[in-house]
Amino acid sequence: MESIQSIKQRFGIIGNTPSLNRAIEKAIQVAPTDISVLVTGESGVGKESIPKIIHQLSHRKHNKYIAVNCGAIPEGTIDSELFGHEKGAFTGATQTREGYFEVADGGTIFLDEVGELPLTTQVRLLRVLENGEFLKVGSSKVQKTNVRIVAATNVNMFEAIDKEKFREDLYYRLSTVDIHLPPLRERREDIHLLFRKFASDFALKYKMPTVKLTDPAVQMLTKHRWGGNIRQLRNIAEQLSVLEQDRTISASTLQNYLPSANTNLPAVIKTSKSESDFSSEREILYKVLFDMKSDLNDLKKLTMELMKNGNTKDVEKNNESLIQKIYGNDDDNDTSFKEPIENNDVISIPEHTPSDIEIVNIQDKYHFAEEIEEEETLSLHDKELELIKKSLERHNGKRKLAAAELGISERTLYRKIKQYDL
Repeated sequence: MESIQSIKQRFGIIGNTPSLNRAIEKAIQVAPTDISVLVTGESGVGKESIPKIIHQLSHRKHNKYIAVNCGAIPEGTIDSELFGHEKGAFTGATQTREGYFEVADGGTIFLDEVGELPLTTQVRLLRVLENGEFLKVGSSKVQKTNVRIVAATNVNMFEAIDKEKFREDLYYRLSTVDIHLPPLRERREDIHLLFRKFASDFALKYKMPTVKLTDPAVQMLTKHRWGGNIRQLRNIAEQLSVLEQDRTISASTLQNYLPSANTNLPAVIKTSKSESDFSSEREILYKVLFDMKSDLNDLKKLTMELMKNGNTKDVEKNNESLIQKIYGNDDDNDTSFKEPIENNDVISIPEHTPSDIEIVNIQDKYHFAEEIEEEETLSLHDKELELIKKSLERHNGKRKLAAAELGISERTLYRKIKQYDL
């Protein structure tokens, strides 16, 4: 069995952190077996080195080694890429094609970003892991393959299982042995070693003197969080090698190349915003509609009392709280009712009375005309449509201004315009 140090030299691995040494040691130990391995770690930590070590130290080293980036293959074609297809299986399938599992028979397949596999493909992969069988797309003939599978992911697999994005049984089949690679921020003593290696490589590549860091710059380098891990460090070394005329890099110069925001990559973007926005908008609309109905009923009640009683002073006294609720306590506004004028058929009402309450002429006594020809609709769809139409008309079709007035995002407004075919 080769030593850890010789493996590092052979595969160009730099560093002496105990957690890194432990990961390499586990790779050496499992290589002679055929058990499946799951390599975990953040993006940019060098997970692709582990399957290469496993393949080269196994009895399969003289057979095919195929690395597949599962996240880079479209969902509609990934089954064909992995398992092959028969002629005429789908549009464009003009000939029979061998998939990776057929080509790599007797060798090793490295499935990078395995957490991005569609659920239907996960079922097919599980069958390969369990009994080495697979079906080509468009075929009913079961084929056999003898492939060693090494997978890698930067996804939190337990979260993916909870969200039903990854099969639990497949996870346990893949992770017979779990090898975790530490992020660069947990390998502080290795950061400067890696930088020197990258700087030397780029000096040779671009035929330029090697850049060197001052002591303060080295301290700044090792204290940085390195959200992009080794990949980010390599990019910084390349930029410094190409762009800086002075080959001695100070801390102030290095600072210009280090991003101020130290966020882990890849960024995770939540997709539930639009749903929560719509839910919030719906609740607000419901509240507005029910408040309007309540105010309308209060006005009807007050007006009915006025019609039936005929004595506005009594009505005002008995409904003082209701009048204050509707008209407020503004001293500048005259909210009192005037006495009906004798021998006149019209009642004087406050100027703020809504237009949908109709007062009609009467002959012998006051009476309330048909309260409302048709009960006001409380359909959320109709109200929402009406509000959107009015706002768009007011702003001459400018969605940005209309969205701001309605209190919703421009994206949500665009979706509703499309929904209502406006």
